[in-house]
Amino acid sequence: MTKARIATAGGVAGSALRASAGIAADVEDYDQVAIVMNAATERPSHGEAFERFTPSGPLAVLPVAGGGYAVVWAVRPDRAAELMALDESDFANELLGAFGWRAGRWNKIGRRNTYPLLLSRAAETVSGRVVLIGNAAQALHPVAGQGFNLGLRDAATLAEMLAGATQLQPEITELLSKFAAWRAEDRRGVTRFTDGLVKLFGSELPGAGLVRNFGLLLFDLSPTAKRALSRVSWGFAGRMPRLARGLTLE
Repeated sequence: MTKARIATAGGVAGSALRASAGIAADVEDYDQVAIVMNAATERPSHGEAFERFTPSGPLAVLPVAGGGYAVVWAVRPDRAAELMALDESDFANELLGAFGWRAGRWNKIGRRNTYPLLLSRAAETVSGRVVLIGNAAQALHPVAGQGFNLGLRDAATLAEMLAGATQLQPEITELLSKFAAWRAEDRRGVTRFTDGLVKLFGSELPGAGLVRNFGLLLFDLSPTAKRALSRVSWGFAGRMPRLARGLTLE
């Protein structure tokens, strides 16, 4: 039997440890499905990432090694079923119609997988000596790609606090409580930000499209708004751990 002074859970698999620790989670179903795949176009990627807000959901196209892309396409469940039933050629045409010609024609579509999109928030990130980070603490919609960055900051903060402790004494529970307090602002802000984006761009209320388009135009014309968004999305709006600032733990 393995013994440890603390237990850390990260990723979707960490939900089992979360449940065993008696930590509740608030789960909201977005009624969307993510279709994920690797794909290639006639124009190799050069490190550029794209995100398009389509009527059915956001479409993220991210560069990967070898000049291809990783694609995350959020759509309604019925639309996902239609797209998954298509052959590679027809799916590539649908993807081209949604994304446009920015990367050229899609000439290779890898294996497609799907998963439901949820917002899951643990009621607390620390219980005794159990610590939740990453998706075990908060599983976000992939819009704006903030879940991964948030999880990295969780891990960097925990590493910094443990490295600063002279030894794991019984007071470790106090240290973990301070960890939870440190991460609370960043977790809350990024969760609200991504949830707000999903609901803003997913709204089908009359006039919602006009409001979205006008808001995006104003944002595109405002360097100040872009800088503020960058600071929030990268966690610069709150206290940053050393590793996230490119510093060592020493």
